[in-house]
Amino acid sequence: MKTAYKYRAYPSKEQKGTLNRQMYLSKELYNLLLEKSKSYYKETGKTLTEFRMNGWITKLKKEKPEFAEIHSQVLQNISKRVSDAYKHFFLRCKEKKQGKKVKAGFPRYKKFVSSLTYPQTNGFKIEKKKVELSKIGRINFVNHRNIEGGIKTLNIKKTKSQEWYITIAVEKEDKPFISNGKPRIGIDLGIMQYAALSDNTILQNAKITKHERKHSRALQQNISRKEKGSSNRRKAVTRFARYSEHISRIRLDCINNLSNELVNSYSFIAYEDLEINNMVKNHRYAKSINESSWGNFTQLLQYKAESAGCVAMKVNPQYTSMTCSKCGNVQSISISQRTFVCEKCGMSMDRDVNAAQNILKRALDSISPTTEGHSGSQARGDDIRPSAGEAVAYEAGTTWVAS
Repeated sequence: MKTAYKYRAYPSKEQKGTLNRQMYLSKELYNLLLEKSKSYYKETGKTLTEFRMNGWITKLKKEKPEFAEIHSQVLQNISKRVSDAYKHFFLRCKEKKQGKKVKAGFPRYKKFVSSLTYPQTNGFKIEKKKVELSKIGRINFVNHRNIEGGIKTLNIKKTKSQEWYITIAVEKEDKPFISNGKPRIGIDLGIMQYAALSDNTILQNAKITKHERKHSRALQQNISRKEKGSSNRRKAVTRFARYSEHISRIRLDCINNLSNELVNSYSFIAYEDLEINNMVKNHRYAKSINESSWGNFTQLLQYKAESAGCVAMKVNPQYTSMTCSKCGNVQSISISQRTFVCEKCGMSMDRDVNAAQNILKRALDSISPTTEGHSGSQARGDDIRPSAGEAVAYEAGTTWVAS
C-alpha cells in the first residue's frame, strides 16, 4: 500500500522567493526538454529517452549555471514529467486507433510549474515541525498526523490561492483482509439525491446555497473589471481562488463523511463504473455532475474499504435504471419519472433504489460460486481492490494511493 500525507506548509518570504524562482526555472527546463525532444525526433525518428534527457541536463547546467540552483533530482523529475507526457500521448494514440473516443493531446509547452518533487530522501529531511529541502532551507509545516511507513518522495506545491502544501509519499506493508461481517449494499449515484442504497437509504450531498453561488459570481465579475496584468487583477484572482477552494473543501468533507459511513456500515459495496467524461458532454447536466464529484467519491470508497473490512466493487451500469429488480423485465423510463413501475409484474419502487438493487445483484452474480456468500470474496472480470496508482484521494490532509 502506498500512502501520501498532505500537510499545510508556511515558507518564509525569502523561501517563497526561492521556491517561485525554482518553479520558474523548472518551467523553462520543461519547455527546453520538450523542444529538444521534438528536434531529436525530427532528426532520428526516435523518442528522446528520460536517460538521454538527464544527460543533456548535466551539459545544460554548465552552459546555464542558473539551473544549478535546483537540486539535481528535482531537475531529473522534470525530465520524467516530459517523458511521462510522451508516454501518455502514445497511449492515447493507441486507444484512438482501437476506436476509443479520446483526444491524442500532444505535449504542450507549459506557462507555469506549480510544484517541485524530490524523488529520493537524500534531497530532503523531515523533522517534527520543519522539513529541510536541499537548496531551499528548513520550511515550517503543520504536522497534524504522524507519518507511518517508509518515506519515499516529497512534493511541495503552491495552489492558485497562494497556499503551500507538502505531500510526503510512503510505503506500508499490506495487511491481510478481514471482513467486518456487515450487510451488503448497492449504490446508485444521482443528481437530485446524491446516492440511493439498495436498502432504501437515501444519501444527500452538501448543498451550495444561493448566497454562496452569488458571491462566487461577484468575485468572477470583479476579476473581469480589472486590467489584465495589473496587481489588482492578481489579487482578485487570488480572492476567487481562495473562495473556490473553500467550496471544494465543503464538498470534499461531505463525501468523506459519506464514504466513512458506508465502509463502516457494510461489508460489500457495489457501485456504478460511470463514464463521467462522456456524461458531462450533456451540457444540461454537466455542472451538476461535476459538482457531485462522483469520481472522487468512488476513489474514496476504494481506498477506505479494505482497512474498514469492506469490499468495494464496480459494475457496468448499463440498463440498471431500466430493469425491474424483481422480475428482470427491461423497459424504457424517462428521466423525469421518479418511480419505477414494472409493466410486467406491477412492482412499484423509487427508480434509484430499484437501480441500486440491480447494481448489487449484478455484482453478486459476478462473484465466483465458491466464494459467494462470504464477505471479501473475489470477483471475475471486475476490480475489487484498486489497481496500482488508480486511486488518489484526499482525507483531512492525508492522501491515500492504493497499489
